Amino acid sequence: MRAEERRQAILDTLNHAGHPVSATALARQFSVSRQVVVGDVALLRAAGASISATPRGYVVLRETGGLTRQVACQHDSAGMEAELNAIVDQGCTVVDVIVDHPIYGQLTGPLQLSSRYDVGQFMARCARSDARPLSDLTGGIHLHTLSCPDEAAFQRVLSALREMSVLLEG
Repeated sequence: MRAEERRQAILDTLNHAGHPVSATALARQFSVSRQVVVGDVALLRAAGASISATPRGYVVLRETGGLTRQVACQHDSAGMEAELNAIVDQGCTVVDVIVDHPIYGQLTGPLQLSSRYDVGQFMARCARSDARPLSDLTGGIHLHTLSCPDEAAFQRVLSALREMSVLLEG
């Protein structure tokens, strides 16, 4: 298979997957190294493909038809799982986490967490890593971009985060 054909096949695979697909799984599928897949995805992105790397693998970002909102929160690392579960329990997806770094400016980490299962997988990955959450760089202050099915779901998220005392409000 030629490189152009492989890149198109990778994009097709991601477009039809209902879940994130790891570079390792794509490498196995196309009988190439993981590094070749990483390079292919970089070229696809440079050509305009909306591919995002999440902690669980690559996804093609799609319009959800719902509402996109942001929330500002502050908590320590111990509060991360409860905060994420509070959001997905209200039917919203945690698209990303954003912090304002004093040197680099805005840093964004894609998450794409839509369920307690997704949150559990993310937390397990955090536990296996010696890396720290982005919010540790900013005293626990961070933003989340949310994809919500409707305004009522977003309002439920705000209420849940207020109850937990992690919502930052003006």
